[in-house]
Amino acid sequence: MKKSLATIGVLAAAAIALSGCTDSAAPSNSPTGDAGPEELTTVRVAALPIAETGALWAAMEEGIFEEHGLEIEVVPAQGGANAIPALLSGDIQFAIGQPFGPIRADLQDLGVVIVGNYANSLADGTDVNAVVALGDSGIARPADLAGKKVSVNTLGAAGDLTIRKAVQDDGGDPSTIEFVEVAFPDVPAQLEAGTMDAAWAPDPFRGMILGAGGVSVVAPYQATIPGLTVLTSITTQALLDEDPDLVAAYSAAMAEALEWASDNEDAVRAAIATNLEIPEEAAAGITLPTFTWDLGDAGIEDLGALAVEFEYIETAPDYDRLIQQQ
Repeated sequence: MKKSLATIGVLAAAAIALSGCTDSAAPSNSPTGDAGPEELTTVRVAALPIAETGALWAAMEEGIFEEHGLEIEVVPAQGGANAIPALLSGDIQFAIGQPFGPIRADLQDLGVVIVGNYANSLADGTDVNAVVALGDSGIARPADLAGKKVSVNTLGAAGDLTIRKAVQDDGGDPSTIEFVEVAFPDVPAQLEAGTMDAAWAPDPFRGMILGAGGVSVVAPYQATIPGLTVLTSITTQALLDEDPDLVAAYSAAMAEALEWASDNEDAVRAAIATNLEIPEEAAAGITLPTFTWDLGDAGIEDLGALAVEFEYIETAPDYDRLIQQQ
């Protein structure tokens, strides 16, 4: 088990640098719906090197963004909150990440806006992420996480918040959990090395651990806010104001891309296998989320209420300002 997890973890980490980046074309002033290659506008988008990004990678390969006059350059990121400084500096134009970073940014009046959804978790069945542990850890249910060290990819966000709620609902003391920040690709090796007792992870990393004899402890989104958005599409109010045509073109392209991805799972899985450098049979077993641009059932306000309850934030953000469906 040790050899398999460590080896896979190293390969997955190495794949970050290769996850979906494209060569940039010289940007034009504005995108068009039928632009030729020389007219494409390059857009930099931060995204995590996880299975959910397969929809973006596959849609890029399909040429959907080019049809909207855009060439996408994917910038690997660790989480939505980590991408916000790059958004504010203009280094990237959009990010695909958890909504908690934008929630915090709105409370600081930083001008960060959620313009669309990207993927929702699953309300029942096997969900798209879970807290996992090694088979001999003795951790079998949420309450067992009390007093343990648990990794998440970004501290103070939806991962550890929903884990705390799940542990509390199972009779455990969530205040005794020690959360540590570990990038998803590092989870298999770090879990086995004993740097943490359990880890919150999406596929393919969850699947690697379970396939090597690990256990699934709880799907925290499903246990607390079933169907909660996994990833949202984020930009800045400044870009909305200064280049509304670009935001409109990107939004239309993403809406089409996510609808197409929902109907073309095989293409999405092929893109996952290629960009994460995992076997096709491993990609075939990954649980995919519900890809959607619609924020209607995203559960962001429920997440904000939970954050206030657990004192992650003092008050709810201005949702009319934060959420601007395009």
